[in-house]
Amino acid sequence: MKIRRALLSVTDKDGIVELAQTLHRFGCELISTGGTGKVLGEAGLPVTDISHVTGTPEAFGGRMKTISFAIESAILFDREKDAQEAQRLGISPIDVVVCNLYPFTQARDAGAPMETLIENIDIGGPTMIRAAAKNYKHVAVVTDPADYPAIIEELGTHDGALSLGTRVRLMGKAFNTTADYDAAIAQAMDEQNGNTSLRLGFSDGKKLRYGENWHQEASLFRQRGVTGSLFDMDVLSGKELSFNNIVDIAGAVEAVQDLCPHGCAVIKHTNPCGLSECPDQRRGFELAWAGDPVSAFGSVIAFNSVLQKETVEFLNLAAAERSARKFVEVVIAPEVAPDALAYLRQHEALRVIRFDPGKLRSDREIRVLGGACLVQKADDRLFDKLECVTEAAPSDGLAPGSPLVSLLEFGLKAVRQIKSNTIVIVRRLDEHTVQLLGMGAGQPNRVVSAKLALDRAVANLRDEYQGAPAGVEQYVRDQLGAAILVSDAFFPFPDTVELASNAGVNTVFQPGGSVRDEAVIRRANELGIAMVMTGVRHFKH
Repeated sequence: MKIRRALLSVTDKDGIVELAQTLHRFGCELISTGGTGKVLGEAGLPVTDISHVTGTPEAFGGRMKTISFAIESAILFDREKDAQEAQRLGISPIDVVVCNLYPFTQARDAGAPMETLIENIDIGGPTMIRAAAKNYKHVAVVTDPADYPAIIEELGTHDGALSLGTRVRLMGKAFNTTADYDAAIAQAMDEQNGNTSLRLGFSDGKKLRYGENWHQEASLFRQRGVTGSLFDMDVLSGKELSFNNIVDIAGAVEAVQDLCPHGCAVIKHTNPCGLSECPDQRRGFELAWAGDPVSAFGSVIAFNSVLQKETVEFLNLAAAERSARKFVEVVIAPEVAPDALAYLRQHEALRVIRFDPGKLRSDREIRVLGGACLVQKADDRLFDKLECVTEAAPSDGLAPGSPLVSLLEFGLKAVRQIKSNTIVIVRRLDEHTVQLLGMGAGQPNRVVSAKLALDRAVANLRDEYQGAPAGVEQYVRDQLGAAILVSDAFFPFPDTVELASNAGVNTVFQPGGSVRDEAVIRRANELGIAMVMTGVRHFKH
């Protein structure tokens, strides 16, 4: 469709001159409103002021500019059915509408008062956009400056014409633009009226192979308006991602976000079964894997630094014996060194994902359940206090930045990512290296989680021991004595403390807040255990 007449009315002037110059080059008449017309005129382009089309001036401080019978008719009339009527009424068609809207969301996000918000509600713009989108068979509508370069190229290639395919694509984008705009206004006005609401938009849906199970259909969508989305993962190699892969990837990425300098998470069924923080990426991977080597089979592995070949060689993918290779489903990192990617591609099915964990941060969490929506502030606080409540105190002290406190912070970051009820055992190997030694998760009661975490820690310590057989039990107790136990919630009974003491753990951290705190503290004193309360619970359901 040849573009002979264009209406340009934009708040965001970026790129508008270049687009208008291209339209003009192909003989298109340019109609424009005040601010946009001024920019185009200063660029030396001939512009027809919109008042010459409407027959009325701008009025009421700019509230009335484009809304008129002449403008909306020129956009809306059906070129095939209504041509004679339009001619009789003196209506000349407008073939393209280039419009973006008043910056309502920017004003809202800046905390503008109600009066300013009201003045940033665009009326004429959405009217023109919706009219043009409705009549996409005969009119192109452009709402996003990011689309200008492609449109300029298409106009140049097709002698000033735009295809139906382009008009259909732009129509869909236009209706999403006005929907998002109206949703933002409605939500802000609800807030002004004390009626909290939430409107979310998702687009670009793509079907997955299947859902959690083979008989379930599933799709992945991008949330509109967010700056970071798992939808934008860059799959560098391997099979198509599954529903479960994506859920685990989310957990893996979140688990390494706050670790440094090299964090590694081994995720199985959304829980970190291995986690480490280490100056050496390869060693960190080995430590995370050692957290639960059996569960690491078929896991999702995340790193928060550029992935190196030396690190991924730990998977032993080049081994002649298949049984000697470590099988994982997905490897994620913010960047992958070329030789590391080449090595990983030896396993054709292994998904290698480039994604920066820092892009997934959000200040709130949203979950849709049974026709309702839960929204909460993100769990971004580790502890409120460090109060030793027992006669025995941690030998290293609780000074901010001390080795013990930084180990606790690592433990809390682990607890925060694991399904409750959660118990973790974490230890420090050197000044900058810490490891998740054992974890218990998702149990109906805390004492079972504690038993699982301690059993896993004991098994790992026995596996790593290299001395004389007679010394293994003492080695395990010594290592657990230097480790700490961290709980995501309070101890309702003394049983978890008793289990920890029997295994050799000397220091436990919990938020406190149980009606039985005194009984738990009393038992810890009897056992000689140091107990510190943090004041912050970390349930994850």
